[in-house]
This record gives sequence, C-alpha cells and structure tokens, in this order.
Amino acid sequence: MARVARSASWIVLGYGASQAIRLASNLILTRLLFPEAFGLMALVGVVTVGLTLFSDVGIAPSIAQSKRGDDPDFLNTAWTIQVIRGALLWIVACLLAYPIAAFYDQPELAQYLPIAALSLLIAGFNPTRIETAHRHLLMGRLTALDLLSQVIGIVIMILLAIALKSVAALAIGGVAGVAAKLMLTHFFLPGERNRFRLERPAFNELITFGKWIFLSTVFWFFASQGDKAILGKFLTLENLGIYNIGFFLASFPLLLGQNVTSRVMIPVYREGAAPARVQRLRYGLSSGLTGLLILMAFAGPWLVEVLYDARYLSSGAIVVVLSVGLIPQVIGMTYDQAALAAGDSRRFFVYNAIRSSLQVGLLLVGAFYAGLIGAVVGMSLSMVLAHFVLIWLARAHHVWDARHDMLFALLAVVAGGAAVWLHRDGIQAMILATG
Repeated sequence: MARVARSASWIVLGYGASQAIRLASNLILTRLLFPEAFGLMALVGVVTVGLTLFSDVGIAPSIAQSKRGDDPDFLNTAWTIQVIRGALLWIVACLLAYPIAAFYDQPELAQYLPIAALSLLIAGFNPTRIETAHRHLLMGRLTALDLLSQVIGIVIMILLAIALKSVAALAIGGVAGVAAKLMLTHFFLPGERNRFRLERPAFNELITFGKWIFLSTVFWFFASQGDKAILGKFLTLENLGIYNIGFFLASFPLLLGQNVTSRVMIPVYREGAAPARVQRLRYGLSSGLTGLLILMAFAGPWLVEVLYDARYLSSGAIVVVLSVGLIPQVIGMTYDQAALAAGDSRRFFVYNAIRSSLQVGLLLVGAFYAGLIGAVVGMSLSMVLAHFVLIWLARAHHVWDARHDMLFALLAVVAGGAAVWLHRDGIQAMILATG
C-alpha cells in the first residue's frame, strides 16, 4: 500500500502538471488559431484514437497481470506485436483519409490525418520498460519523462502555430511530442532494450488474454470518442471546437481517475490488498474525483470567461452539464480493474460492450431530438444504466460496495442539481447557440 500511495501520488502530480501544461498551451493556441481548427483536430482524434482502440490487444494489462510480466521473451514478444500494429495502423489511416474527409465533408482531413497518424507508427516502438514501471508501481522517472516529452511537443506546436497559422501546427506538434517520448524513454528509462522476438507461448498468452481486451476496446472507442464522432455530423466545425474546449475542462477529473485506477488498481487487486485498505482507497478516489467534478460544475462558466475570449463562452455551460453527467462514471471507476487483475477479460468485455452500446444509442437519440444538450443528457443516462452492469461484474469478484455507491449517487443528485439550477440561464443560451 505504500507503493500504491507513492505511485498514486506520482500519477496525480504528473497528470495535474500535464493538464496544467495542456491548459496553458490551449489558452495560447486558442488565441493563435480559430475554433474550427480545434473542431477539425477533434475529428482527426476520433480517427486516430479509433484506430488505436480498434486494434488494441491489451499489451499493457497483459504485462501488468501476467506471471511472466518480467520475462524478457514475453516482453520482447509484446513489443514486436506492438511495432507491427503501429505500422499497420499508419497504413490504414492513410487509406482512410479520403473516405473520412468525404464522410464529414471536410477536405482538409485528407491532408492532416496521415500526418497526425504518424504518431501511431512512432508509438509502436515505445519500450516495454514503460509497462514494467507501471507493473511495479515505479512512476517517478516515467512521470518526469512524460512531462518533458509533452513540453517539447507543445513548444513545437506553438512555434508552428505562430509561423503557419494553420491546423498543421496541431498535427505536427502532436507527432513531435510522441517522438520525444520515444527518444526519452529509450535513453533514460532503466531496463533491458527490446529486440524483435516472437516466442510462441508468450504470443499465445498475449492473444488469449488480449482477444477480449480487443473486443472491449472496440466498444471503448464508442464510449470515449462516440460523442465527437456523432456530433461531428450534427454540429458545425466551430461548435464542435467549442464543445471540445468544454469537454477538455469538464473531463479533467474523469481522465485523472482513469489514469490512477488503470495503473494502480490492477496491482492492488493482484497482490491481494486487505479489503479495508481497498475500501479506503476507493472512498479517497471517489471523494476527490467527485469533488473536482462538482467544483467544475459550479465554476465552469466563470473559468471559461476568465481563461478564454468571447468566441468560446458557450463552452462554460457545456462544462456544467458534462461535469454533472460524468459523475456516474466516476462512482464505479474502481470496480472493473478487479476483472482484469483476475484475468477475467471476458466479463470486462461484456461490461464495456453494454456500456458503449447504451452510450452511443442514447447519445444518438438525444442528438437527433434535442441537439447538443440532448446528446449530453443521453450520454449521462447511459452511464447510470451501465452502472447496474458494473455491479454485476463487481459482485462476481467480490468488490462491490453498495453503501459507497448510494452515498455518492445522493451527493451527485443534490450537488449536480444545484449546479444546473444555478447556471440554468447559461445552459439555455448554450442550447440556442449550438442548436
């Protein structure tokens, strides 16, 4: 638990610093570029993230949970699969560039998608020493290298934005950040260097465990990127860019929680931490993350007004609605990793499949009948319904805490309702502006 506490602290510190850097760069770039640029890059992100998730065979959780997670043959086999996958992803992105551009009626996508997708090719060469550090909860140096690579990418992005005044700055800067991470982790992260290797037992174990992870991440794409993929057809590029700014601010606590739980909870469950300690960890995470979401719900419009110019004011109401809507997902955040720690990737897949189907279905219905606000409400309702499936998974692994869920659900209803009522005029204005 001491290692858990140290690692969680590093993750929170690193993620907080990362988001602060992102926010600072966001404030600079929104003044150098135009809202449509962020809408266009949101669509590029839908494709690149989608390709990543549609081909994920669970290399990271496989290394985290496997008994052979420190075996060089196992790690080299995992790295070889990762390299091949990265090369294939870039080729597929190039082939999809023109069809995607035609689907969204945005010709520039055909130009920028192959450039941005180079990050997939480069990331395929990332050393498995990254996952070894996660496996053993050794996060200090890795966090520092991640932050340094992010700063390098953002500095390049800002300089290009000043010089080019083009979306190309965002695409090339993103690739530069990924390349910087590869170089820094290759030279400065301790451990053996990876070599091409395909050991049959390791390959079979990775694929056997990874087949359900692959199916899970296919559905996770719809859960994490479905809003932008769908809203890209319903909104103008300008309004999609405004939504993306609001989502960036509102999702900070959720993404922080996902970073902590995905890296910390598997080792906690795998090593059999005492139930009382797991419970304290769960309450601590839920309290912190829910509190941050409630804070964003109350302060979102003021924050947008202080940080951004008049073109982005509608993002404030989006922050309010999204922050409240994301609370149900935070409440159950610590449960699903118990399945991965036990090697139960099948139940993990079932949960993700049902959750994503609900989210896409209700988001589509909401967007069709009520535009942006309907889409957000539909997405929030899907998370509430999916929580009952998560309870089924948690009960199967004896980690469900009914009192915890009821307490934070009540807090979400009371505090979230108060935030929406307080900002009702701004929400109404946002509905009219984005309708």
